[in-house]
Amino acid sequence: MLKHKRALGGALTLAVAMGLVGGVLPAAATTVPAAESPTVEFAHHADDARLRALLHRLTTVDGAPGALAEVRDRHRSTVLTSGVADVDSHAPVHRNSRFRIGSMTKTFTATMMLQLVGERRVDLDAPVERYLPGVVRGHGNDGRKITVRQMLQHTSGLPDFLTYLKPQDVVQDPLVHHDPHDLVKLALAHPPTFKPGTDWKYSNTGYVLAGMIIEKVTGRSYGEELQRRIVEPLHLRGTSFPGDDPAIPGPHPRGYVQPGADAPLLDITAINPTVGGTAGGIISSGTDVNRFLGALLGGKLLPPAQHKEMMKTRPTGSSEGRAYGLGLESKPLPGGGRYWGHTGDFLGYETAAGATVDGRQATVMVNLGPGSSDAQSDDIQAAIETALS
Repeated sequence: MLKHKRALGGALTLAVAMGLVGGVLPAAATTVPAAESPTVEFAHHADDARLRALLHRLTTVDGAPGALAEVRDRHRSTVLTSGVADVDSHAPVHRNSRFRIGSMTKTFTATMMLQLVGERRVDLDAPVERYLPGVVRGHGNDGRKITVRQMLQHTSGLPDFLTYLKPQDVVQDPLVHHDPHDLVKLALAHPPTFKPGTDWKYSNTGYVLAGMIIEKVTGRSYGEELQRRIVEPLHLRGTSFPGDDPAIPGPHPRGYVQPGADAPLLDITAINPTVGGTAGGIISSGTDVNRFLGALLGGKLLPPAQHKEMMKTRPTGSSEGRAYGLGLESKPLPGGGRYWGHTGDFLGYETAAGATVDGRQATVMVNLGPGSSDAQSDDIQAAIETALS
């Protein structure tokens, strides 16, 4: 839940028993094309076929009820779906589905923080103490020694509150409100994982603190700033920060977990998103995420200096060659080059999105989260890379 890929092991047993989800539908596609040459059109058809096969795998072999992929480039936008949005009604996945994007929220949070840096209201290399005096203290954690940059790049050494918040407890009482200060206190009751700036480890705590800084500096709520700085300028229609509201507005697939290997799927669509907060609480859509990433990589959301800072990466230690910037990670494409994006896990959904600097974006969602195995995450990543290669 909200963790970086591969960091969910042992939190919940979420193996999907094959056959529990009935009515799996063949992958469907909706395309809005522009005029194209026959060669380009053939390439698009080949890409679509590979994507369809991956989505079908996600909703059969991997066990997810439904899946969606939306791919956008300068020529067209294509939506592919597979499986069902609701295991009871067997309704298909809507092409304009909205869903919880989990840790992809971090890219939005980092973007807003860097906008404040460009406005000279925040200094990336200033200590967190300057903006949140006395908040980051205890058990060796010290906001006087941790910078804003280190929080955004996961080099702060701050313990992750999700290490100590059991997903089982969230599943049992999904409507509970989680105050950001309480989440931070939960993390800071434990020692840091390393001295700030000396290593890399994913921590949701830093992004909860980042949201607190955004609110402190602007005097407005995170949701208001998201609306003013990103949603309205980009005309995003399906993106929101719902606060305590457990509902997902507009068309959406039900979100499911499986509490045990032989247990039936549990509908957890209605959940209080404050458990993710400014680290993972945003709701969005494939269309909106793609538009956001396209604008971000195209330099439309940040001044050049802050855009450059965001894309200064450091290795994460991943064998896949992942590197993390400020709320944005990069990864090699199989055919050469790199793409930029983020993954996201939230109870009920697993998502990933990526974009290339030449103007191609892709977002993939399945309505089972965390996934039954690494295979689901692997096939989501394969779908992103197929769409972007």
